[in-house]
Amino acid sequence: MLTAAIILILIVLIAAAVYGFIRIYPPFGVPVDRSRISRFEQSEHYRQGKFQNRIPTQSIDSSIRSFYSLFADHLKNNPKRRPPHELPVLNPNLGSLTAAETDSVTWLGHSSVLLKLGGKNLLLDPMLGMHSSPLPGFGAKRFKSSSQIEVKDLPRLDAVFLSHDHFDHLDYSTIQQLSGKVGRYFVPLGVGSRLVRFGVERGLIQEFDWWGEVEWQGIRAVCTPARHFSGRALFDKDATLWCSWVLLDPKTRVYFSGDSGYDEHFKRIGDLYGPFDLTLIECGQYDPRWEQIHMMPEQTVQAHKDLRGRRLLPIHWAGFALAMHGWMEPVERVSEDSERRGVELLVPRIGETVSLKEEALLPRDKWWRTV
Repeated sequence: MLTAAIILILIVLIAAAVYGFIRIYPPFGVPVDRSRISRFEQSEHYRQGKFQNRIPTQSIDSSIRSFYSLFADHLKNNPKRRPPHELPVLNPNLGSLTAAETDSVTWLGHSSVLLKLGGKNLLLDPMLGMHSSPLPGFGAKRFKSSSQIEVKDLPRLDAVFLSHDHFDHLDYSTIQQLSGKVGRYFVPLGVGSRLVRFGVERGLIQEFDWWGEVEWQGIRAVCTPARHFSGRALFDKDATLWCSWVLLDPKTRVYFSGDSGYDEHFKRIGDLYGPFDLTLIECGQYDPRWEQIHMMPEQTVQAHKDLRGRRLLPIHWAGFALAMHGWMEPVERVSEDSERRGVELLVPRIGETVSLKEEALLPRDKWWRTV
């Protein structure tokens, strides 16, 4: 009896220690500011203390069969999940974008994108850290590359746009290094509390519900739906909203998916705000066991078609091994389906800046096959 009591006390103490550590360790970004809950409750997507998808959505198949199959896949340790050699990463003078007037896009790896739009420098889902984890040295490690793009390489940023609070999209170290370099942060509901915890001034942050929009310095930004989930700790699942973004200036229309399972929201966004000159849509980290929150590559192409996009730049790959598929399988499948369906695919090297002018020459080589 005494032994059982001691074990129980130890379990409670360990649980309390873990809970306390998560609450005070800044990279977790908790807790969400309780004073803002009243605003959340005005959202039709917020019920019973959590944000909800438009339709019932399961983040992962929790059946015993699925658990064992996932465990077995991890034991197999597929060597193709990571590139065999360093990824080619260009390290251009990104500071030169400050003077450039042409709308352009620079893929920074995974889902991070530097967008030049209407003369403004916009950074989407800033994650330039080495680990997709709150603890240095733990979690998925970034793929090895010929060079590493760092925050110091970036120009002054007029705005940062965030799609949700997961570690591979919102990185504590990156946000810390961006301090003093960003004019404005645009985020979905609740994510502002994460940024404040990271040291960002509340006055620089503007939060949005789905379909909320703002006219800002010549750019129209619309917070649009996604089918996903949120959370950075054991007890804060869906405490903040997730989204995609529509970014428009008088000349160029861009869509950024963030993370999302396939759903009819793509068609609605395309009907309301398309056609788009460029779509940035996730294509990797998928699995049949969590297909409701991450698209299969063929669905990426279909989403682009739904959005009435002209050029598709696939994101959410070539950064981290967060699923069991081979590292270049996503882009291979997207490339094959794009050719079959007549979609103009844009796959620049990481760090390569591409003009969004209609007549601009685009990178055509399948560089990932030579890694």
